[in-house]
Amino acid sequence: MSDIKKVVLAYSGGLDTSVILKWLQDVYDCEVVTFTADIGQGEELEPARAKATAAGIKEIYIDDLREEFARDFVFPMFRANTIYEGEYLLGTSIARPLIAKRLIEIANETGADAVSHGATGKGNDQVRFELGAYALRPDIKIIAPWREWDLNSRQKLLDYAEQHGIAVEMKKGKTSPYSMDANSLHISYEGRILENPWTEPEEDMWRWSVSPENAPDQATYVELSYQNGDIVAIDDVPHTPHQVMEKLNKIAGANGVGRLDIVENRYVGMKSRGCYETPAGTVMLKAHRAIESLTLDREVAHLKDELMPRYASLIYNGYWWSPERAMLQTMINASQVNVNGKVRVKLYKGNVIVVGRASGTNSLFDENIATFEEDGGAYNQKDAEGFIKLNALRMRIAAKKGR
Repeated sequence: MSDIKKVVLAYSGGLDTSVILKWLQDVYDCEVVTFTADIGQGEELEPARAKATAAGIKEIYIDDLREEFARDFVFPMFRANTIYEGEYLLGTSIARPLIAKRLIEIANETGADAVSHGATGKGNDQVRFELGAYALRPDIKIIAPWREWDLNSRQKLLDYAEQHGIAVEMKKGKTSPYSMDANSLHISYEGRILENPWTEPEEDMWRWSVSPENAPDQATYVELSYQNGDIVAIDDVPHTPHQVMEKLNKIAGANGVGRLDIVENRYVGMKSRGCYETPAGTVMLKAHRAIESLTLDREVAHLKDELMPRYASLIYNGYWWSPERAMLQTMINASQVNVNGKVRVKLYKGNVIVVGRASGTNSLFDENIATFEEDGGAYNQKDAEGFIKLNALRMRIAAKKGR
């Protein structure tokens, strides 16, 4: 790696990447280009520019990727009702392919030899960033400082930052802050007391949501309009994908919706405890399944449910840019052509309750057939007898043989 002259660093301006910036300059003696992505984390990004400038960086990229993130990554993922291990809405996972894509674009624009990231050698993000980078530029070189240096703890990073005059936000004495990651889909929290799976999270840790106990005593109703499987309006007011997520985060978070505390299986082999806030995503998943319940054929819906865990694993493990994910996405998108209509949800003290759904001509629900009242001959109940006997035939034969 001694031939590296220029590297593009995924730079947040936080503790890890601020230390990495200085470390790259000292250890690799190369030019560093910083790239900071605005993907809806809700933080002012100009301090990152100021810190990079103070470190002598000449090429600084700060890109507003909020709409691209929502439109091209989050919304396609939710068309599949994607959830990992039955709970996790993949808020961190789905942001990584976009960051990898932009890292490679900037490397190509600036003539950089390598890209660098702040993911640790124990986590999933190193895999996600690097699989994406290699898929988009096979000859790219990657510098992963956490796999090279001896700064193998948060405290050592804090000490390094203090020694080199690097400002660190949220520093509380000698206690390291939570490891946090935020975008317009979620905030994640790891480290500190969360490393003990028995310990309840501190209430003041949460940023986007009130506790269900402190949520309003009156329910909030929201009406979501769908077109081709995507939310296009809230309460009949058109919204872009990012605006949808931004508004639902506020409404749902104010009603205590979206908190999650899980132990998940990382791709690298270990179990990890994390806490997540995903207010908008929690509503989106519930509502999307509701509109699909009206508009999807039974076997199409069941096939989607069978394939979803594989699709979720591909995203979680970093294979967004793989041919198999692209193939699945084509199928998923094709299933959404008739997923149009409206869903009404009630948000109350941490709960998302579907209370109405409508889809007009796209609905496969036939009230005349489903009714418990007279159906005018739309369904002949006598037909069920033959259906049952044919489906029972193999079991009846086996039973007669004593098997």
